[in-house]
Amino acid sequence: MENSRISWLALPAPPPLGARAGAAPAGGEQGPMRRYAAGLPGGRVRAPRGAGRRAAAADGQLIDPWHLAALLAGLRLRLDAGESIAERANVFAIARHALEVHQWLADPDFDQEGEIQRAELALATANANGADGPFLAAGRAMHAWINDDQPRQAMRTALARYWRRRGLFAVPLPLIAAASLAAEAPWALDEWLPVFLLTLATEAAGMVQLTRDLERAWRTARQAIQGRRKTSHASAAVDVLAAAPLLSAPALAAALGIAVKNAGRLLDELCREGVAVEVTRRAKRRLYALRTMEPLRDAVIEPRRPEPGRGRGRPPALIPEDAEEKILPETFLAAPRLPPMNFEYADLDSAMVDLEATIKRTRESLAQVGKKPI
Repeated sequence: MENSRISWLALPAPPPLGARAGAAPAGGEQGPMRRYAAGLPGGRVRAPRGAGRRAAAADGQLIDPWHLAALLAGLRLRLDAGESIAERANVFAIARHALEVHQWLADPDFDQEGEIQRAELALATANANGADGPFLAAGRAMHAWINDDQPRQAMRTALARYWRRRGLFAVPLPLIAAASLAAEAPWALDEWLPVFLLTLATEAAGMVQLTRDLERAWRTARQAIQGRRKTSHASAAVDVLAAAPLLSAPALAAALGIAVKNAGRLLDELCREGVAVEVTRRAKRRLYALRTMEPLRDAVIEPRRPEPGRGRGRPPALIPEDAEEKILPETFLAAPRLPPMNFEYADLDSAMVDLEATIKRTRESLAQVGKKPI
């Protein structure tokens, strides 16, 4: 442990664990993670989504990142047509769990907030003497919390707030050590604490890379619109697209103080130039993002549109022309005529005479029975 280095606090030359685990950054020392946290707001928007996916994966519910992004935007998922009903049900069960985890991190309800505050109190109590430093103390508190069979989602959200309260970051970045609670992770405290610290390092490095990717996409988009007149709102629109994961024309109009129609035309122009992409495939209430979000468009199913000229109700089942040719023969053959037949009615006449005689005798017998006194 003494030779281990936590590259997630001081890049590119991190100090040893002992030199950093004992106290928070002092004075004007910020570190790259703190500078990135105060940089592009797009990273702060996307970070809870990535943290929720990592936490769901640690819980055994790995979800596609673009499926989660589509669900958070209220879009319909594109599912494989060959999947069975059970497979589709599993996709929605995983999505439900991922959404619940994201709610804990981004917008907890009243009951969840109560659990999170209990976890925050446990973190504060564990670091009361300051002997272990904020990171080891947080790891010990998290281990004890899970050992007591307390909700892990509450501790994850409390960790994100804990780093900010200790003065490590300017915003509550979701460094939650999600993979340290995976089923395959060792659980003995001495073996688990290094896993906890390395997981934090991995998440921090991923968050730095996410911010760098967002900054690169923003700079690329700004370079693509160079040469416009000074009164153009294109550069400001690119800045807003970089800050927001998804953006609608009314939201852009409100941010720039322009008409909604002008904002829509500006977004469509950016899409034609390859700077932005429309992800909903809809004709109304469309959402836009930078080009890096194009995979989201492939994860969203197209809305059902009525066919031109078709009325209401289910359409009739139309048989293809090639199927009609297989069903109906090309030529109709006339059926052959039956040969004439001669019928003998002699036996039928004698049978009718006998039947009439029987009916007559029956009537006479019934009449005699009716005349006898009772």
